[in-house]
Parts: sequence; C-alpha cells; structure tokens
Amino acid sequence: MIANIVKPGSNTRGVLIYLFDKGRANEHTDQHIVASWDGFAPDPGPKGSPGHEQRMDQLVKALDLRVQQAGDQAPEGHVWHCSLRAAPEDRTLTDAEWAAIARRILDATGIAPAGDPDGCRWIAVRHADDHIHIVATKMRGDLRPPRNWNDYPRAMTELTKIETDFGLHQVDRDRDAWPAAKRPTRAETEKAARHGHSRAIREQLRLTVRTALSHAHSVEEFLGLLADAGLQVETRTLPSGALNGYKVALPGDTTDGKPIWYSGASLATDLSLPKIQERLSAAEPTAPQSADRPRLNPWHQATAGIERIPHHLAQDHAVPASAHLVAFGEILYALPALAPAHVRAELRKAAFAFEYAVNTRARVDHQHARALRGACKTLRTHPADDGLIAMLVDAAVLTVIAVRRHGALRHHDQQVAAAQQTLLHLRAAYGQAAPAPLARLAARKPPADTARRYAEHLRKTLPAHAEQILDEPAWDALTAALADAQHNGHDPADLLQQAAMQRPLDDARSPAQVLTWRIQRLGERHAPSPRARAAQARSAVQRPGPTVQPAAAAPAAKAPPARRR
Repeated sequence: MIANIVKPGSNTRGVLIYLFDKGRANEHTDQHIVASWDGFAPDPGPKGSPGHEQRMDQLVKALDLRVQQAGDQAPEGHVWHCSLRAAPEDRTLTDAEWAAIARRILDATGIAPAGDPDGCRWIAVRHADDHIHIVATKMRGDLRPPRNWNDYPRAMTELTKIETDFGLHQVDRDRDAWPAAKRPTRAETEKAARHGHSRAIREQLRLTVRTALSHAHSVEEFLGLLADAGLQVETRTLPSGALNGYKVALPGDTTDGKPIWYSGASLATDLSLPKIQERLSAAEPTAPQSADRPRLNPWHQATAGIERIPHHLAQDHAVPASAHLVAFGEILYALPALAPAHVRAELRKAAFAFEYAVNTRARVDHQHARALRGACKTLRTHPADDGLIAMLVDAAVLTVIAVRRHGALRHHDQQVAAAQQTLLHLRAAYGQAAPAPLARLAARKPPADTARRYAEHLRKTLPAHAEQILDEPAWDALTAALADAQHNGHDPADLLQQAAMQRPLDDARSPAQVLTWRIQRLGERHAPSPRARAAQARSAVQRPGPTVQPAAAAPAAKAPPARRR
C-alpha cells in the first residue's frame, strides 16, 4: 500500500469538489464517505445526485467549523489531504476495512489521535476499489494546530504494520531503497500530456539541473549553465551577501501569468544548494602533469573508476559504493552532451532511469569518489569519439548489472526495475557506439603468427573464457589492441593478465570486447622500463600475486548466478 500526502492547501471545498466529481478521466465511481471524525458527516454522494449541492455545503461548513472559529490563528494551509492506494495484487478491501485503515493513519500522523475528542475533523472518501482519500482540516477542538510533523515517515511506518495485519502486499520501505527524486504525480503527468511534453515539468527541470551539475566546477558556473540551458533562474542571498538558495522555472510554465518556480530541494533532495556545494567541493582537482609524462586521459580515468564500483558493491563497502554511485550518476548525465549525436538519445534515457536505481539522498563521504568526480569534470576537455564512449559505456553496463544484483539481494524491487531500464538503454547506446571503432581495430589485426601467440597467452591467462573469446568476431579487434600495446612497449602477456585481474568477465556478453577496451586503456599508459619490469618479475617470484581462477572454480559468491550481459 502506498500513501501520498500532498502539499497543504487552503480550499476545503475545492478538494471535496474534486473527490466527489467524476475525475479528470471519469475514473471516479460511486463516490462515498466510508468514515468521518464523528460518524455523522453529511455525505454529498456523486456530483449530480439528488441533494448533492446542499449536502456539499453542509460538509464544507462542518469541516471548516474550527478553522472559522480560530480566525487569524488558523494555519494558512489548513487542508490536510492524503491518498492511500492498495497494490494491484491485493484483494478488494471493504468499506469497513478502509475506515479502520484511515483511522490508523490519522492516529499515527497526529491529525486525529485515537481517543482524543479534540482531534481534527476529517473524512475518508472512497471512489474506486483500490484507494481512498483522507481530507482533514488542521485545527483541533481546543483551537490549536495538530502535532503532525514528520507525518509522511510516520504514515509509512504505520502502513508497514497495516499490510501485515490485513494480509496485504508488503511494500519495501527501506530508506536505502528510496531515490532522491519522487516519481511524478498523476496530475503532473496529465499536465505534461495536455501541453504535449514527453515528461512532467518537474522531471524536465531535474534533468536539466543534473546535467548542468555534472559539467559545473563551481556554483557560479552551475547557475550560468542553467541559464544557458534556457531556464529561468532566481537566487536567494543572506544579508551578508552569501548565496542561500536557488529556484528554477521552465519558460512558458505559468499560472496567472507568473512563472511556476521549483526550488532545488523540491526537484530532488540532493539538489538543494548545500548538497550541490558539497558535491562541487568533492571533485579531485586535476594534478599537474610533469613534462616527461603524457597527460592522463580523463576518459580512461573515469572508466577505471567505474570498473571499481562492482567490487565495492560485492564487498558490501557501503560508503565507498554510495559515493561512487552518486558520481557515476553524474557521469551518465554528462555523457549525452559529450557523445556523438546518434548515441545521445539512449544515453539520456539511461541517465534518467538510473536516478531511480540508487539512493542518492544518503549521507556519503564524497572523498571516496573524488577521483571519479574529478575525471567527470574534465571529460569535456578531451575530445570524445565513439571508441571512448563505447569503452566507458561498456564499463557502465557491468556496473549497472552489479547494481541490479545488489538491489535484488536486498529485495529493492523498484531499484531493480530502474536498473533494468538503465541497462536496456546503455546496451542500446553501446550497440550504436561500438561497431565502428571495433571494425577499425579489426581492420588492423596483426599477422596470423602474432595472433596465434596472443591466443596462447590468452589460454594460459583465462582458460575458462579463452575458447569463447577466440570464437568471437571481436577477437580480431582484441589482437589489434594487443599489437598496439606491444608497439608502445608493453608486454602482451602481462597486459592480458592485468586486464583479466581487473574484474571478472562472468557478466560480459562479449568478453573479447570487454578485454579489448581494457587492453586499449592499459596499453596507452606509460610502459614500464626494462629495469622496472625486471623488478616486477623478481617481486612476483618472491611474493606470488593473486592468480586468475577459471570461472567454474571461483568460490561461490553471495549474489545469485550472474547473467550474461
């Protein structure tokens, strides 16, 4: 069962007219009161029924009685409105059961505590099999406002008990499963449809704000990017002149000719100004490059950072994993503006879907992801081609698979569904970006005897995957990447060993493609000198490093068997 407590209003009649009317799509049927504060509230019945207007007047007057008595002492937003909806698989509840559930919610939220004769006046209206609406006026009999702060968390706690007591579907309410952004309401979705928008206004604004944040290095640059994106932006400052908040509006979205403003926090809990300042201060500055060392490729740095996320998730390193996933989400939002035009649509959809796949409202130590966030901020300084995009997206796919598995182990069904949607869009983007660079590599494949030598290295390093890799079309591209690395002074056998040890290949649909991107990235690093290579060999003899086991011999993991990507 889910609850939705809307922003307090001040028009009792307006809310009741909506509840007893036919609805925006004629979805309201048999509208009637199932419970009220005293059991004797006048029931207007469906609009158009005999005596409806007279009883509506009586009900509004009765609900607003204490508000009128309080006069200027009444709160400005005196209408409390909460809807409760059962899960699709739940049985149809009776009016008496809905009445009992409404009373428990009103008690838990402090609107009308059980046994308190001075509790707020309220009604519960049913106009469909699967849900009710509770409307209350926030003034007690002693003419004091109710103590209903934290009403939403308290309602969630009570709903968990209600589901158990009534034998209903158990909704996961683990705070770790809550994304920072709420799904759009039905009203927001219908408004978007009426105006021909593909997304609700709040979602459009959130997408633009997150995209700007992914590129910005400072708050000033962030606000400038919002304005450049076409949004209306206003800021709030303290008497000292320090920035204290911001709000945005979509041009053309108005009421009575005035813009409809959204604060950052109303778009998502992690988009408030303090949260944004915290993130922008948590990016590792680019280290100065020495004259004798090549400049680090930020795309390679970002890809390497993304590849570490599944390890943090598998080891249940909660804080580093959360920090990296927040930074990973920022990279997904940054990618569309940096990628070739034919890949952008799927990347935008992937970034949008991933927002609901993880909890970004949690307090995390951003220091754990400074390097990844710093790489994200410098991506646009290095020209991107389809090869770099494919390399990063390939790592992103494996990361989202790990996120999906992590959510499934904890029964976070909504996160799992969002991760699956992200995965579909990332795979589509990879399918658009990867063929051309892989074909260019394959066209430069080395001679047959060199390829045979690489095949022997592969069989020794990855016996469990070797034959599959050798049969893949991407084997030619992999041999070309190994040849390029060898030309740059690397040992192909050593690079294969490093690439194989970075992360398991069990989740990969094409291990050959995964290895190709890893070898390309490793091969562009500064090659070790002969002296350094000799020292590494001596160290390996004295203290053997970890061995790469065949997948079948690997110890059983906590997660269920991996699916092929």
